[in-house]
Formats: sequence, structure tokens, C-alpha cells
Amino acid sequence: MSIIEKLNWRYATKKFDSSRQLSDNQINTLKEAFNLTALSYGLQTLKMVIVSNKEIRENLVSVAYGQRQVVDASHLLVLCIQSEIDAHDVEEHYQTIKSIRNTPDEILDPFKKQLKSTIESMPESKKLDWASKQAYIALGNLMTVCAVEEIDSCPMEGFIPEKLDKVLNLQEYGLRSVLLLPVGYRSKDDMFATLKKVRKPIANTILEL
Repeated sequence: MSIIEKLNWRYATKKFDSSRQLSDNQINTLKEAFNLTALSYGLQTLKMVIVSNKEIRENLVSVAYGQRQVVDASHLLVLCIQSEIDAHDVEEHYQTIKSIRNTPDEILDPFKKQLKSTIESMPESKKLDWASKQAYIALGNLMTVCAVEEIDSCPMEGFIPEKLDKVLNLQEYGLRSVLLLPVGYRSKDDMFATLKKVRKPIANTILEL
């Protein structure tokens, strides 16, 4: 299938086949795709938690307002942001650039100084909002990769982050959950799989100047 055919093939899977599991290679592809997501300033202030344990996921059904996708899917991907973002993240990022590209300090330092100033002057609420928007970029990237790899997925905002964080003990890792993405294989009796995709005509959504 072409990329457009695969994007038409994908849908927000409402019912997963709980008997089917993604392979290690498929999960590794999703890990790599997440890590390669284009993010603001190149800072990777996101983490993806992969939950495969069914018992843990059963405890998340009520947190997700009864949506069984979180447990019936092969794996549950939890997109998280750091609870704190500061100059240390900038320093770590530029150290990584230096170690990979061997870029001299005299070239990196002006950019590093400017980014540190930007991050340090940003109110805490704005940092969290900014980081959350990065999580949506990662979500879109993962959903596209899932479509290309013919992995079913269901993007979810409908859950209680504070309760999910507590069940997964995310505070211990300095993380806050933002989005969920159950991944796996659609059930043969998911009626939504056969419904036609509903979109406006391209002429109504694209403006060419």
C-alpha cells in the first residue's frame, strides 16, 4: 500500500484482539520512531513508558473511564513529560551534541547560553504546556509509523493523569503522563474497522497561496 492508502487503513481502534501480540521488532521500531521524533530545540524532555503487564493495565481501565483498549491491546504506550525542565536539560543536550558531532565549545556555547536563558525565564506553567505540545508531536509521529507498519493504535486523552501516574508510580521517575496510545491488532468484530473514514474535502481544508 502507498502511504496514503495506509493512512486511510488506520483508524482509532475501539476493540483490540487481546490474543495477538506485537513482535519485539515491532516494539523496537516504535521505540526508535519515538526517539527520532522532531522536537523543539532538539531537547528530548519526553519519555515513553511501555506497559505490557496485563495485571497493571487492568488497574488502568477505571482510570481510562472504562476504555478496554488500555488492557486489550498488545502494549500500552504512555507519553510522558518531565515534571521539571531546567538548565540541566540544556547542558545535557549540548554535551550530547558535542560527543556525537565533536562540535567545538566556541560554536556551541552561544546557542547553549541563549537556550538556557530561554528555559530559565519560562514560567513553570508555560514549560509544562510547551512540553505537553511536544508529546502531541510524538503521538502524531507514532501513529503514522503504526500505520506504515500496519500496527493498530488508538490515541487517547480520555484518562485521569494524576491517577494513572500514581498506579505507574511515575512520580518516582519525575514524570507526568500526557497521552496514551494502545497498540496492537484490531479485533475482527470491531465494527469501526469497516466504517468509511469521515473527512472534509481537501478543498475545504487546504489553502494554497
